[in-house]
Amino acid sequence: MTDRSVEKRVAAVDWAAAAADLDAQGWTVLPKLLRDEECDGIAGLYGHGGETFRSRVVMARHGFGQGEYRYFAYPLPKLIQDLRTAVYPHLVPIANTWHARMGMPVRFPGDHAAFLERCHQAGQKRPTPLLLQYGSGDYNCLHQDLYGEHVFPLQLVVLLSQPGADFEGGELVLTEQRPRMQTRPAVVPLNKGDAAIFAVNSRPHKGTRGDYRVALRHGVSKLRQGHRHTLGVIFHDAT
Repeated sequence: MTDRSVEKRVAAVDWAAAAADLDAQGWTVLPKLLRDEECDGIAGLYGHGGETFRSRVVMARHGFGQGEYRYFAYPLPKLIQDLRTAVYPHLVPIANTWHARMGMPVRFPGDHAAFLERCHQAGQKRPTPLLLQYGSGDYNCLHQDLYGEHVFPLQLVVLLSQPGADFEGGELVLTEQRPRMQTRPAVVPLNKGDAAIFAVNSRPHKGTRGDYRVALRHGVSKLRQGHRHTLGVIFHDAT
C-alpha cells in the first residue's frame, strides 16, 4: 500500500461524526486507519538505532509507570509524517471552536507546517511523535502531553498490536474532571490499526449556564501478558 492511501483514508473519515463524539465525550475512534502491515512496519522500528529516534524514555526512572517509549527524530518516517499532516487540517475547526467556547484567544492555522513554524519560533523545535512499547506488567500513568507554551488541543494514538492475540489488558484509559464533580473514567475500545483522537488537556462542556472547561488525562492500564506497541501523534513540538 502506498502512503497516499493513508491520505485517502483520512479524507474518507466521517469528520462530522468524529467532531460530535469529541464534543460529547472528549474522544473518538477512527477504525482501521492503518493497515496491519503498516502497524507492523512502525512497531518494527522500535529496535532501530541511528537517526530514526531522538531519545528514549524508560518510564520507571521518572515515575511515569512501567514500559518505555522513543521520540522520533526529524525527518519523521514518511508514513507518520503523512498521517500527521493529513489529520491536522480536519482537527483545526474543532480546535478553534473549542478555544472560542473556552474563551481562549489562540487560534490555529489550517496548515500544519504553519503551526509548527509558530512552535519553532517559540523554541519548541523537537518532534513529539513517539513509539511506545509495553511488556507484561507495564502501564502508563495518567498524564497530559503538553511540552511547551504552544499546545494543539487534540492528539492521536494508533494501536499497533491486537488485543487478545498480542497482549491482554493494556487498555487506553481517559479521565475527565469537571468542576465540583468526581472524576469520570472511560476505557477506549481499540483494535489493531484503530486510531483514537482525544483532548490533550481540556475541552469545553456545555452546562446550564454556558460552556466551562473540563480537564482530561490519559494513560494505559496494566498489561496482564504479551507485548503492546502504540504510535502517538502529537501536533505541537517540544522545547
